[in-house]
Amino acid sequence: MTVKTTNIMIVGVGGQGSLLASKLLGRLLVDEGYDVKVSEVHGMSQRGGSVVTYVRFGDKVTSPIIDEGEADFIVSFEKLEGARYASYLAKDGKIIVNTQQIDPMPVITGVATYPTDILEKLAAKGASIDSFDALAIAEKAGSSRAVNIALMGRLAKYLTIPYEKWLNAIKNTVAPKFVALNETAFSLGYNA
Repeated sequence: MTVKTTNIMIVGVGGQGSLLASKLLGRLLVDEGYDVKVSEVHGMSQRGGSVVTYVRFGDKVTSPIIDEGEADFIVSFEKLEGARYASYLAKDGKIIVNTQQIDPMPVITGVATYPTDILEKLAAKGASIDSFDALAIAEKAGSSRAVNIALMGRLAKYLTIPYEKWLNAIKNTVAPKFVALNETAFSLGYNA
């Protein structure tokens, strides 16, 4: 039986941990025996710019790039980033989005205003959205820096990989002193 290639985009702002999330996901998928391609696209990540990672997996994946209309999942670390990449979502795809708002530089400098009703506008265009406050969950787990793992917990609900395998990937990816915190963030994100 052939496994269809699954396309996941992880989008966020520099410093949010999206690269660790893609590393965790890639490790998990390789351990599960999939052919995996990961491509990281860095913007001005050090200055809070947009960061995008493509993760594609299946029986045989030939390219790491996801084109518009092909993403089965977009995992967005921030609302505006979810809207920025919504055109990449497949017709039956899902956007998993952290409801946190991080003002981009034009908003900070007063040149622009942060768009209102972002998620409502995406839903009105037909996007299937799973939104939750991943920052509050991360803080409940013990660190605001665990937003990335809380979002991976939510993504896990939609993939067929057993929960315990995700926990094992966390143990093999994060520093030992942060494993318990990340396991808690993952569990809270999964069950939110």
